Amino acid sequence: MTSPAVATRPRPTSQPLRSPELLTEPLRSRRAVLLLAVTLVLPGAAQVLAGERRLGRVGLRIWLGVLTAAVAFALVGLLDRRLALALATSSWVLLLLVLALVAGALLWPVYFVDAWRLGRPSLQSVTARRGVAALAAALVLVTSGPMAYAARQVWVGRDVLAGVFGGGAASNGHDGRYTVLLLGGDAGKGRVGTRPDSMTLVSVDATTGQSVMFSFPRNMENIPFPASSPMHRALPNGFDCGDVCLLNAVYSYASEHPGIYPASVKDPGAQATKDAISAITGLPVDYYVLIDLQGFRDMVDAMGGLTINVTKKVPIGGGTSPIKGYIPVGNRKLDGYHALWFARSRTGASDYERMTRQRCTMTAMLAQMDPATVLLKFQGIAQASAKLVSTDIPQAELGSLTDLALHARSQKVSSVQFVPPLIKPAHPDFGLIRSTVQAALNPAPAKKRKPTAATTTATPGPQPSAELAAPVDAKSVCTAG
Repeated sequence: MTSPAVATRPRPTSQPLRSPELLTEPLRSRRAVLLLAVTLVLPGAAQVLAGERRLGRVGLRIWLGVLTAAVAFALVGLLDRRLALALATSSWVLLLLVLALVAGALLWPVYFVDAWRLGRPSLQSVTARRGVAALAAALVLVTSGPMAYAARQVWVGRDVLAGVFGGGAASNGHDGRYTVLLLGGDAGKGRVGTRPDSMTLVSVDATTGQSVMFSFPRNMENIPFPASSPMHRALPNGFDCGDVCLLNAVYSYASEHPGIYPASVKDPGAQATKDAISAITGLPVDYYVLIDLQGFRDMVDAMGGLTINVTKKVPIGGGTSPIKGYIPVGNRKLDGYHALWFARSRTGASDYERMTRQRCTMTAMLAQMDPATVLLKFQGIAQASAKLVSTDIPQAELGSLTDLALHARSQKVSSVQFVPPLIKPAHPDFGLIRSTVQAALNPAPAKKRKPTAATTTATPGPQPSAELAAPVDAKSVCTAG
């Protein structure tokens, strides 16, 4: 028969994590630290180990769902980058991500606090108790803090995407190509985007990503419109009234006559310019992107500056205002104010040189907006983007177009500038422009000729990647730093 003394003796346990009272004081402290450590890796695991299985299983299931979603997204990215980009730019997906991050920022601290409670502070020494409590507080900060910050950044990004990109009709491209008109709006105070002095049409092969860029001078005259355009009905003879009716004034004309286009057209000026470029080139224009140079100033400041190698000094001011100084020659890191003047300064320069500077500025921005810069300064860049860009690209098309842009970045870009001596802006030969466009999009294969007795050297044919008809050498003005 078992004695009473033996009957009341505590039974040995093989699960010390659930019975800290059976451990020595140093082991109790280690157990408390272990519970916090497993919570950092697997929220809910500490509760399961310590016997609080119901609460622990809830946390583990949520964490497993998050990991499964992350792995699934990674697999989608490997198998179908276009779909992954579409998901990453979807308002609904971004909203779910914000909710998940907020939930994580609120729930993870709950599991840390409960893990600290399960560590049984009352059984620890004073020194160990303080150390474990400090560790728990630190873990709460390093987990919930970044998640709350990430939720804020995703929300800002979602807001920007919704504000910049609309829900208009998507284009499937034409003849296997997507064509986007880039407008650089030299906007003054109170005139945001009303003078797109920089006009570049980018045509991208939807399969290979090979791109051709066509640049047009702002002072081109006698502008036609397609027969299907409302501008053609309003101006059947084209935009033809001499020096006043220039290509960049098409935007202003359509904006100041709102009855030309239906109310559903977000930006009549941009649409009219799209129609004009389509008639000039013979190419359907799928989308436009208007870059406001005033918003560009805020973007450069948000990035922390823009590095450009200035090879010819550029005046600050001029025209109707006095020259306040110069942007000197050399490799310069320009803030927003100076970068804007570098792009828009007119004094002592031709329109073509100014076009070159603007193109150089945009190239520098694209090159220097690397992922690290975007992540570190995301909120400022995102807020500046809302003022910098307007477009008719639907948000639903961002995935496919971003994927196409990534393809295009790995290809050599051909460039054609429709400026003298190729054309005369006051009397442009639109037939020549259209044939040049087709030649650039469909370059004939170079033919090899055998040398003859009369011909010892062969004259090389035109190279598709060469920049045609450029009256200003880009390197004589600037290069992207």
